[in-house]
Amino acid sequence: MSNGNFERQLTDWRHYLHSIPEIAFEEKQTSEFLAKVLIDMGLEVHRNIGGTGIVANLSVGEGKGIIGIRSDIDAINLTELRESPYSSQHPGKMHACGHDGHMATLLGAAKLLTDRKNFNGTVRFIFQPAEEIGKGALAMMKDGLFERFPVDEIYGMHNMPGMPAGSISTRIGGIMASEDNFRIHIKGQGSHASSPHMGKDPIVIASEIVLALQTILSRNINPNDPAVISCTEFITDGIRNAIPSNVVIKGDTRSYSPEVQKLLEERMRTISEGICKINGAECQFEYTHEFSPTINSAECVDIAVKAAQNIVDKNNVNGNCQRWMASEDFGAFLQKVPGCFVFIGNGAGFGNIGNVPLHNSSYDYNDKILTIGAEYFAELIKVRLPNK
Repeated sequence: MSNGNFERQLTDWRHYLHSIPEIAFEEKQTSEFLAKVLIDMGLEVHRNIGGTGIVANLSVGEGKGIIGIRSDIDAINLTELRESPYSSQHPGKMHACGHDGHMATLLGAAKLLTDRKNFNGTVRFIFQPAEEIGKGALAMMKDGLFERFPVDEIYGMHNMPGMPAGSISTRIGGIMASEDNFRIHIKGQGSHASSPHMGKDPIVIASEIVLALQTILSRNINPNDPAVISCTEFITDGIRNAIPSNVVIKGDTRSYSPEVQKLLEERMRTISEGICKINGAECQFEYTHEFSPTINSAECVDIAVKAAQNIVDKNNVNGNCQRWMASEDFGAFLQKVPGCFVFIGNGAGFGNIGNVPLHNSSYDYNDKILTIGAEYFAELIKVRLPNK
């Protein structure tokens, strides 16, 4: 297949996948399409792993090395505003995070490796559901992913708006943060707005809590340890002229180590319960762990950087990029096997569609980086499982 035909094929795959977005664990049409393309390539395909997940295997030669390459496959609940011939056909759902591009990229890598067979060992192409809610990796592992399909290492990729198109960045150690969710329910006592002295105003109490939570970052967390506390919802049962009885604060925290996660939870609980107590209110505090941090292995980062430099100009490869405080379900895999996660630039500069943020209703994946991503994955396998 010529370069032009290969690029058109990846673009066609991406556009079709973009048009049929499906949310977590509902990716049936997506999974059907992926399986058909992989089977048509002649790969050994295993389906329904962790729900709608797929593993496709390709072995060449007698090498014992086994490398996994993973793509996420789910979309999000968001109405697409950008009109195109391949816009979402599923109202209220869209690929606003680029998983359509990730899937097409991995299909492209499978095509290159199937055609070239320029390595010695086994590659597992892993298509994972439910990344957006942080449940798909665990579901696949509970379904025996690494027992049924063991790997020595695993690699993944995510597009990054704002980075120059086709550039590749990664780092040793933590590259993406954990995500923990919290819910703080303050039970006060409502009253008429004209008589606040007759109640226990949960809005004032909740406001104290929101402000006090930020002192954890400035006075309890070591400045060398990245952490974020974000209160994102403030819900009351009041009306304009009535002080409510209940306020619920929701949000999430981001960090990189179990020690910081534990400290965040303990201090948040103590502050919330303490402020409620001194104001005569009740407090219900809930804290859940949603995403593991994504921690890259040094040896795998070296391989990823070498492969990237073989595909794009060395000036467009960064092996020591900044951490990102967003979260990625790939981190759960890295708790079980070593690996490396990289970012590929979707585009930069004002007016560049590749610069539109993730989870934005006008977002779109940059088709020009599809072949770069596919060639990167194919080169990574060639480097990691060389012919003897």
